[in-house]
Amino acid sequence: MRKYLLHVLIISFVFAFQVSAYDKTDLKKAKATRDCSDCDLTSADLNGANLRKAKLSDADLSDANLIGAYLSYANLYRAYLRDADLFGANLRGANLYRADLRDADLYNANLYRANLAVANLNGADLSSADLRGADLYSADLRNANLSGADLYNADLYNANLRNANLTSADLSSANLRGADLSDANLGNAKLIGADLYNADLSDANLTSADLSRADLIGANLSNADLTSADLSAYLSKANLSNANLRDADLSIAYLRNANLTSADLTSADLNGANLRDADLSEVLGLNIEQLSEVKTLYEAELDPELMEQVKDEYPHLLKRPEYYEEEEDEE
Repeated sequence: MRKYLLHVLIISFVFAFQVSAYDKTDLKKAKATRDCSDCDLTSADLNGANLRKAKLSDADLSDANLIGAYLSYANLYRAYLRDADLFGANLRGANLYRADLRDADLYNANLYRANLAVANLNGADLSSADLRGADLYSADLRNANLSGADLYNADLYNANLRNANLTSADLSSANLRGADLSDANLGNAKLIGADLYNADLSDANLTSADLSRADLIGANLSNADLTSADLSAYLSKANLSNANLRDADLSIAYLRNANLTSADLTSADLNGANLRDADLSEVLGLNIEQLSEVKTLYEAELDPELMEQVKDEYPHLLKRPEYYEEEEDEE
């Protein structure tokens, strides 16, 4: 029994050493020449290291200490950075295309205009990071923490942000076309002028989010919580079924052909909203006072009782609007 336990301990020690040790020659080379592609820098201490414009493609930097490291414009193409500590690191303009950054700590990191296309950032901490203008095309950001991150004008086309934390993040003017934001937390997030065409926001938390001037054409917002959100945006053909829109600002919103079935519109502001061809059947909290302020209800679907009230008090809202032909031309 003792021999067995000793054998297990020896194997465990050897294994731990193998998985944590880095190549000392590679470490010296990286620091001296900044040219270390394919190098083994596993768990290496590179705290505050100057690796500006370093060539580190395909390098193994898993579990490495890169706190405050200077990696601006470095080539980290396909680098392995899983569980690496990049707290406050400068990665401005760095090439991280296809890099593996799962569970990496990038808190407060500078990733301004960095290339993170197709990178794996599942579970990474990017809170308070500077990602302005960053390329995150098709990046895997599931379960990532992006709270307070600056993603202004970032390219997140087709990115996977499922269950990501984006509370108070700035996504203004970001490209989120086709992005998966289902179950994501976007509370208090800024999405002013963001492109969310065909994005999946189902079951997302968008409480108090600012979506003014955003393009949400064809977006899926079913079961999303949009309490007190600003939705003065383009929501043509958007799916808002079962969405919580209590106190939401939908003034001047373009909701043509939108699906609002069973949505909660209690105290929502619909002043000037275009609800042409919208499906408002079985909507909760909607009253005639709210509907009296909309731009049009032409061809819209309403519950029988509300429809009768509109016909009696505001029949002009059901008529073909004067700008009908203009809208047809635009489409």
